[in-house]
Amino acid sequence: MTRKIDQRLRLTLRQLEVFAALARGGTTRAAADEISRSQSAASNALGELEAVLGVQLFDRVGKKLVINENGRALLPRAAAILEQAVETEALFTAAHAAPLRLASSYTIGEYLLPDLIGRWKTTHPRSHVHLRIANTHDVFDAVASFTADLGFIEGSHTHPALTVRRWRSDELTVIASPKHPLAGRRASPRALQQATWILREPGSGTREASDRWLIPNLPQMEVELELGSNEAVKRAVASGMGIGCLSRLAVEDAVASGWLVELSTSLPPMRRALAIVLHRAKKLGSAAEGFLKHCVES
Repeated sequence: MTRKIDQRLRLTLRQLEVFAALARGGTTRAAADEISRSQSAASNALGELEAVLGVQLFDRVGKKLVINENGRALLPRAAAILEQAVETEALFTAAHAAPLRLASSYTIGEYLLPDLIGRWKTTHPRSHVHLRIANTHDVFDAVASFTADLGFIEGSHTHPALTVRRWRSDELTVIASPKHPLAGRRASPRALQQATWILREPGSGTREASDRWLIPNLPQMEVELELGSNEAVKRAVASGMGIGCLSRLAVEDAVASGWLVELSTSLPPMRRALAIVLHRAKKLGSAAEGFLKHCVES
């Protein structure tokens, strides 16, 4: 029994930290830079970990380390242990608790999460929140690689390692400048097809949803501009360059202020799901669990 306990005690947090960084970076140099250690120290820590476990965790492909089946089995456990270690340290640190790491697609990250985070901070003032806003693919990657605790996306995408929980609903709308010829009247499908359109870039959740809505109903529409953010689309539309399609969440302030208008159209309504993304194999820490509950109940 004593021998087994000693064997388990040879596993260290430093080894797991290096392993997790290697899984993200793919080279000992990238891992060493991430955790502020020398490259030789990172290599030694990986060698020690593989010796303790008795298996290789990466396949060596040239200068790259490609995580293998053993490594993939260890990664969620390592991530959970490291997160618990951070939380344990935070119990005795006056500065702040363990950071809450979020990844979100643009519409949710820009228009829903700031208010939710603000209200969360009023009851959890020591909670340090890291929010990364990116496209849906990058949000999945962040949760799958354990660099984010929770992800927030638009749509009903799937991923083999992740659970996607339906959260809220959202509706797309067509917008224009108040001075646009279509403003103030019901726009027919023919008028919409003849208009110049300004849309989000391909690959974004909003563009995916707008294509599903508009293309079947307006097969000859002309897309003049494809822009990488909601705000860029709104400003371009407000300048009179064309009409756009965005989430109602993204435009409600601009419409209320009067510098954009929602167009009345004969198109059928387009609603989409907003979802929360979790890793199937990872147990959430207390901060992530609490924030998840806060989002669901808000």
